[in-house]
Amino acid sequence: MDGKGSWRDNVFVERLWKSVKYEEIYLHAYDNVCDAKQGLEKYFMFYNKNRPHTALDDKTPNEFYFDNLPAMQNTV
Repeated sequence: MDGKGSWRDNVFVERLWKSVKYEEIYLHAYDNVCDAKQGLEKYFMFYNKNRPHTALDDKTPNEFYFDNLPAMQNTV
């Protein structure tokens, strides 16, 4: 992200919020903010741990992230 207001800076967040709205918010009629907060926490856990993404070679975000971390080197 270059900080110059380019559309490319926002595209990833916009995609995420589209998924959140259509897969969680629009499907549930929350009675209060506390219920919405709990629903969103559950959704983001599902989104990161269980929902495969085609852009990540059908891996979950957690799998993709942890598979691509540099190997930790033990220094003594």
